[in-house]
Amino acid sequence: MNNLTVNFTSAASMNSTTQLSLNIMDIVVYGFNLLVGLPTHCCVIWLIVTGKGSGVALEFFNLNLSVCELATCLNCLFFILSNWFPSISPLAIFFVGLGITGRPLFQCMISVERYLAVVHPVTFLKFKPLRYKVICSIAVWIITFGSCSVCMITMLANLYTYTWFFLMQLLLYISIQLFFCLTVLRALKQSGPGEKGREKEEENQVKRRAFYLILIITVNMFVIYLPFIIAALFTLVAQMFIQVLWNIGFVFFALAGFLQPVLYLHRFGKLSCLCSP
Repeated sequence: MNNLTVNFTSAASMNSTTQLSLNIMDIVVYGFNLLVGLPTHCCVIWLIVTGKGSGVALEFFNLNLSVCELATCLNCLFFILSNWFPSISPLAIFFVGLGITGRPLFQCMISVERYLAVVHPVTFLKFKPLRYKVICSIAVWIITFGSCSVCMITMLANLYTYTWFFLMQLLLYISIQLFFCLTVLRALKQSGPGEKGREKEEENQVKRRAFYLILIITVNMFVIYLPFIIAALFTLVAQMFIQVLWNIGFVFFALAGFLQPVLYLHRFGKLSCLCSP
């Protein structure tokens, strides 16, 4: 632990040129995430709430995910302001838990919902009513805000403990999502019973579209979390905090996070709403 503290101190005492470039890169990524993420997620939330998409009941987990992403985008503003107002730093660190826990948990809920719809349709219809989704979402938000508190305490007190907490959560959530995504992909790959001729061809086209959609989401999941996992493992194994690795991880985390809302807007032909006044 003492060696870790020395290395963290050494990383913090980088020359001014390197530190300035890292700060500029952080501000650029935070600013991009804020300026692009706010209208994107607001558009998704508006479509779901007004019923112009598939409705609140069917898209409830997507709604919660977009709210979580919207709060994460606003947290980028707190991080930018913390450069000039250090008193905001604890608040910005607190809301880091939204990205660590909130986003992957709601993505897990969406993956479980897809899994039930494809593999266990009878069970899916049983738990389709909105009240079950509300209960699950409340539980996720409670866990998320608990994670926010742990993030603030551990990051301010012991960066080593925070890295362990961060890594264990990512590995857990990526394992859950990977299991359900691969199970859905395998189920979609199999040819089920159905009508022959044109109806069979239409069913196959729907399955192919769903298969490629889940495949894209699965690859995107690795793009989001794998750089962070590598950075965390390097920090724990080598006991050195390399800021560049975490910055690269955040770039992938921020940019790849736009995939699902963009796919949602594209599905309903609403991408033009991002360019509207």
